[in-house]
Amino acid sequence: MTSSTRWLDDDQQALWQDLLTVVIGLPALLDRQMQADASISNFEYSVLARLSMTEASTMRLSDLAAQCTSTLPRLSKVMVRFEEQGWVTRCPDPDNGRYTLATLTDAGRQKVVDSAPGHVEQVRALVFDPLTAAQQRQLGVVLSRLAGPVREQLGGR
Repeated sequence: MTSSTRWLDDDQQALWQDLLTVVIGLPALLDRQMQADASISNFEYSVLARLSMTEASTMRLSDLAAQCTSTLPRLSKVMVRFEEQGWVTRCPDPDNGRYTLATLTDAGRQKVVDSAPGHVEQVRALVFDPLTAAQQRQLGVVLSRLAGPVREQLGGR
């Protein structure tokens, strides 16, 4: 420690502790809800949902991993489970065989459709309902500002 350390003041420390509560607690609560309602984790739902929002419900695994802030090995393990469930198929990318494409199946799309209502209700209850419309807009501005440097340090994810 040096004397040039810029310590947090009391207000910043309180804000930091609240942010930690949200950053750590929110994923845990979303996981709890997804496990109870859909028998999948929030991460797994995120993977399925991201695939469902793409053209042809298909993405390169490397791009999907980046969007989900995941490693390829972690995503590959999830893909094995999803293939066993019949929710995705994987095949080499015809444009570049070094990549693998994941495609959401009809059963996978149905899993997203079935899982989404409970997820959306939990997100609304934990993130949006406690805030006014103006506070939601402010939060959007603040999170956008914070996300920039975080994405940059994550390598553009």
